[in-house]
Amino acid sequence: MHRKPLPQTPSRPSRYRAHATSPMLRCATTLPAWRSRVLLVIVLLAFATLLGRAAWVQLINGKFYAEQGRKRFERIIDIPAARGEIFDRNGRLLAISRPLRAVYAMPAAFPGPIPADRVAALAGLLDVPVADVAARLQGDRAFVYLKRQVPLAVAARIDALGIAAVRSFDEWKRFYPDGDASAQVVGFAGVDEHGQEGIEASQDARLRPRPGRRMVIRNRLGDVVEDALIQAPRPGEPVHLTIDARLQHMAFAALRSAVAQHGAQAGGAVVVDALNGEILALANWPSFDPNAPRGRQPGAVRNRVVTDTFEPGSTIKPLHVATALESGRITPQTVFDVSPGWLQLGKFTVRDVSPQRALSVEDIVQRSSNVGMVRMTQHGSREEMWRSLRQVGFGEAPDIGFPGAAAGRLRDVRAWSGIDQAALSYGYGASVSLLQLARAYTMFGATGRPLPLSLVGPASGMSGASGASGASGASAAAPMAPAPGTFPGQGVSPRTAWQVRHMLERVTEPGGTARQGRVAHYRVGVKTGTTRKIDGGVYAQRRYLATAVGIAPVGAPRFVVAVMIDDPTGGTRGGGAVAAPVFSRIMGETLRLSNVAPDYVPPDSSAM
Repeated sequence: MHRKPLPQTPSRPSRYRAHATSPMLRCATTLPAWRSRVLLVIVLLAFATLLGRAAWVQLINGKFYAEQGRKRFERIIDIPAARGEIFDRNGRLLAISRPLRAVYAMPAAFPGPIPADRVAALAGLLDVPVADVAARLQGDRAFVYLKRQVPLAVAARIDALGIAAVRSFDEWKRFYPDGDASAQVVGFAGVDEHGQEGIEASQDARLRPRPGRRMVIRNRLGDVVEDALIQAPRPGEPVHLTIDARLQHMAFAALRSAVAQHGAQAGGAVVVDALNGEILALANWPSFDPNAPRGRQPGAVRNRVVTDTFEPGSTIKPLHVATALESGRITPQTVFDVSPGWLQLGKFTVRDVSPQRALSVEDIVQRSSNVGMVRMTQHGSREEMWRSLRQVGFGEAPDIGFPGAAAGRLRDVRAWSGIDQAALSYGYGASVSLLQLARAYTMFGATGRPLPLSLVGPASGMSGASGASGASGASAAAPMAPAPGTFPGQGVSPRTAWQVRHMLERVTEPGGTARQGRVAHYRVGVKTGTTRKIDGGVYAQRRYLATAVGIAPVGAPRFVVAVMIDDPTGGTRGGGAVAAPVFSRIMGETLRLSNVAPDYVPPDSSAM
């Protein structure tokens, strides 16, 4: 069978074409090849930037970002510790820190507005105006004080209010049990318990505590989720003074009474142990209450006994007598011509209060003759006078660990004029503090050596005056004079010191200038001084500074007492009438409180 051939169909184009002949990609073949390379480079640079940023954040600056993260959740809080206590020589507290609370807020952590009634209650407990408290609770600050040094009971009531982000932490406030009696000695510390005056300032390194540290982690709502101790707090070290609080209160009361009685501007008194140089009392008036910071007056804060200087006047005369006795030029019975009771030195006239024809050295001291002192010191050299004053501490600040101790003024001997030696013989031309004057008189103790003074004592039990027994007191009979002999080192021989003490005792007898300085039942030696004050660069006519300084008992010296009354007014202004009675009161109480046996035992009235 014959088949009919199939008709030929036109051939179809292939579904698959080469890349170069694809109509969709035909335009792509016309793009330059560098564009793809640029795109590749851009992508690689982007990845490199991200990698570099990651390295910067994680490796190079990782600590910074970690710290920023911790600041938002973690806080290091100081744990305050108590400042060291200050004690007197008997362990009586002179300064102590009381625990209180500091109330603060974190406004940035408040979840919402605080009800007005709670703000008012908070302000009432803090004793702060409501408007002030509301203003501090607003804003985005992370920390703000609401009030510091809040009593513990008040802080507990504030916590009971339940105000979010209002909290408190421990702090301390300084308290001074002795008040104004020891204010200039102890000084005071500021609100942050940093010493600012007195022993608080000079011993700040020992008294200052080391605060502890703790780490607190909070969540975003301000709640504490972790509280860990990093460093435990360490309280400050205690400081023990040589001061006897009993003697301090007694001297302060006597000084305050005398200043008021004579209408004086100010006064100072100091008690020194003649055996070891320890300062047992150091009183000033006017004073201030260190527990009331707002009531402090600048003039009352100053420790005048240590910082103020004056011309010593007649109280310097026993020092010159000791120098002359030690040199061998004179004896207590050496007589000098003092007639007619005055002496012309250039344009200055030296006068005696009670003119005499001739006086022995003992009489010169007893009657406080200025003319006699000039005559006596003319036999010595300027260098000898200058050297003897330097060795008892004139011109040198006492090293007692107290801020602002004055050195006084003692010009170099090469700068002295023709009358300087004469003027200095009766106490003009040099200046000292009351503390320096007391130290100079320690040379008249048993050894004849001027003692270094101390105010900060050991932490152990008391020594010296407060622990003295009656056995250490002088006997009723006058002791034998020490045998003459050489004395090594600074000072004078024990014999010379004994001779001067005997002369000072005569000053309290009839005819002496310090009759009101006597102490019942005890032998005391005292010298008074009345110095004209300088006002506007010249000596004032009716303004004086009255002083008295002495040692007791004469037979066995235990204490040196020095008193200064600044600018007394009224009918009596001299040292014998103003300062000597204060000396008598302070020395008498010191001897009795220290159980020193009396020299003269009064008869038993019950047996009569």
